[in-house]
Amino acid sequence: MSTDPRIALDQLVDALREHLAAAANRRGDDDLRVERAYIAVADAFEVYEDALYTAYEEVTPFELFDDVEDAREDGDDYFDDLEDDEDAEDETDLDGDDLDEEDEEEDEDLDDVEDDED
Repeated sequence: MSTDPRIALDQLVDALREHLAAAANRRGDDDLRVERAYIAVADAFEVYEDALYTAYEEVTPFELFDDVEDAREDGDDYFDDLEDDEDAEDETDLDGDDLDEEDEEEDEDLDDVEDDED
C-alpha cells in the first residue's frame, strides 16, 4: 500500500511546524523535544519523497545528512566548494575583480602618483 503524496506532504509540513515550535521553545543544547522533532522531520521527509516518487516518478532537490562530517565522508563536494568560495573572496579587490598583475600595476602607478605629490 502506497501513501498519497498529498497526505505525506501534510505530515511533513506538520513535522516542520512542530520542529519550529520546539526550536523556538528550546530549553538548552540537549533539548529532547527539539531532537525528536528533528528526527520526525527527517522521517516525514523520507515518507514524502518515497510517496512522490512512487506516484509521479519525481524527487525533491533535497538530501538528508546526519551532519556536515557525514556529507564530507560521502564525498559531497558542496562543502569543499564553499571553502573554495571563501578563499576566492579573500583574493577579490574592491572593484570586484580577482587580484591579478594588472591590479598590482595599478597599485604601483598610484604609489608613484602619491610619491610625486610629496
